[in-house]
Amino acid sequence: GAIEIKWFGHSFFQITSSGGTKIITDPFGPMGFPMPELWPHVVTVGREHGNHNNVGLAKGNPVILRGLKGGGEDWDQINLTLQDVLIYNVPIHQRSAPGYGASFKGSAFVFEMDGLCILHSGDLSEPFNEDQLQLIGHIDILLQTIGGVYTIGPEGAKKVIEQLKPKIVIPMHYWYQMNVLERFIEGPHRVRSLNTNFLTINKDTLPPETEIFILKVWREGDL
Repeated sequence: GAIEIKWFGHSFFQITSSGGTKIITDPFGPMGFPMPELWPHVVTVGREHGNHNNVGLAKGNPVILRGLKGGGEDWDQINLTLQDVLIYNVPIHQRSAPGYGASFKGSAFVFEMDGLCILHSGDLSEPFNEDQLQLIGHIDILLQTIGGVYTIGPEGAKKVIEQLKPKIVIPMHYWYQMNVLERFIEGPHRVRSLNTNFLTINKDTLPPETEIFILKVWREGDL
């Protein structure tokens, strides 16, 4: 069946399986994007920061999966099957500030559904190491941070694509910095700019080679 991936801005997505299971990732608080009204089954939090952990936005009584425990001090280990979706996390780091050695812990999340593997990279600061790649496994769709400064930038994100070789890449975490996006899409991969904030795809309609899909989030109005 087909899945839907909908982007609300920053690192906040809703992924819906063909069976109707809804997962939201890294829901933000007020930061300039429209605030959607959502009723997910699962909420994943890759980083304990107000731009990523606004779980109160979710309506209903979803399962909350936090990649960090103890308020962000250490990684949690998540491996959960809920309805028709398998979810597990991969420990990562984010830079505290350029030029400083300290870093914050975070989690990337993998979602397996409908014969597809989707990776939400989280606030990744460097390309993945071998241990992380082993945990991640094969990926079809990559939701990739590209913003730079505190996270990996366009050049590093391209290295992640080389590592994982996904069929679809959706850039995220770049605010409205179009120069960052332009640097990211420079290269050999086909680029599709959509006039919507969502993409519907199934295993049979994956492109044969890596393609970058740019989703559009409107600054005003409902999504």
